[in-house]
Amino acid sequence: MLYLPKSQMRVEPEPVNWPDYYRQQARRARHPAIKRFYQQGIVNADTPLESVPFVALDFETTGLNPARDSILSIGVVPFTLSRITLPAARHWLVNPHQKLPEETVVVHGITQSRVANQPDILSVLPMLLELMAGRVVVAHHLAIERNFLNQAIKRRVHEELLFPMIDTMAIENKICRQGWRDFWLRLTGRPRLSIRLANSRSRYGLPIYRAHHAQSDALSTAELFQAQVQYHFNSQLSVNKLWQ
Repeated sequence: MLYLPKSQMRVEPEPVNWPDYYRQQARRARHPAIKRFYQQGIVNADTPLESVPFVALDFETTGLNPARDSILSIGVVPFTLSRITLPAARHWLVNPHQKLPEETVVVHGITQSRVANQPDILSVLPMLLELMAGRVVVAHHLAIERNFLNQAIKRRVHEELLFPMIDTMAIENKICRQGWRDFWLRLTGRPRLSIRLANSRSRYGLPIYRAHHAQSDALSTAELFQAQVQYHFNSQLSVNKLWQ
């Protein structure tokens, strides 16, 4: 496919001052794991991408509504622009404490019997936050990971858990759906380029992995982001140009 020159890529900076937010939350947080997470801080907004520690995060859920649905599995893969640390990757199944809809079981293959005796997400939270601490989280369609995790924590300990995230789907949307090619596709009534994870990866020649498994999707997201930066951005770009 045709890729936009790096000079034409425009990503608006996010106004949230995340380092300040972390300092505020470190003072306010009551849950020990959440307090430790915020106390470890986050990189400064002007840190170049090549110097940022990242972690890819992916969830499988019982549905798409964080107000009524729950997390079923969590995949975490630490990485940088030059390396993916697979030995440190983790995958957890967690008990959603609700009946699994048949339509979602078909998608991810996680059955009621597999999660019935799994721990509550609060039990794995300290391990999850330890892997995320100090790192910028990368997800494909961050609204799922951000909203589901925040809602899960709110329901259990009545605290918020928010952090800066980079959305590989949003990046792909800017690349594929905001140019003359996308205009021509829409004008001629043809389908727009897909920005789903597997389709996005195929445009960079990345291999096909098992879909709808939290750990393999997290790995897929990490590799996709590395490719996006290599093709479209300068590794010296400040992280705040991409995080939200």
